[in-house]
Amino acid sequence: MAEAKETLFDIRDIMGMLAHRFPFLLVDRVIAYEKGKSLTAIKNVTYNEPFFMGHFPAVPTMPGVLMVEALAQTCGLLTSRETGIRPESGVLFYFAGIDHARFKRIVVPGDQLQLYAEIDKIKRTLWKFKVRATVEDDLACEAELLCVFKYPPKNESAAKPGSAPSVG
Repeated sequence: MAEAKETLFDIRDIMGMLAHRFPFLLVDRVIAYEKGKSLTAIKNVTYNEPFFMGHFPAVPTMPGVLMVEALAQTCGLLTSRETGIRPESGVLFYFAGIDHARFKRIVVPGDQLQLYAEIDKIKRTLWKFKVRATVEDDLACEAELLCVFKYPPKNESAAKPGSAPSVG
């Protein structure tokens, strides 16, 4: 039996850090965070996921692109933690690119995906990550992801990373 892992951020914390909501919120909890480096999260895969209705109903399989999306959301959690930027600020963190994606294992209902994101490079608003998803230490997916901050138009207020919030 797998050892239970401590929860650092639960679903309420995650909803405060990501703009995603059902049915597209694909991270359940955060179990590890190393400042300036990495974050590890969990996605519990259940048959109740909406995508299983159409993605091989007779042999339900999590689509690889949704594994990548769960990893991108893990990157979003890491950047939110690093910068303090939250969705209510009007600043959003978008998935901008993917390189070297490989899918090594199918993921089915009952599996628990462990999602790992590590900061590789940061250049202004562009962040590059090395990511991987595993099930019981068995590699399911790995890739390099690019994500970018998108600030609201100038007439709307939003704090940039490292800047003080405006007081009005």
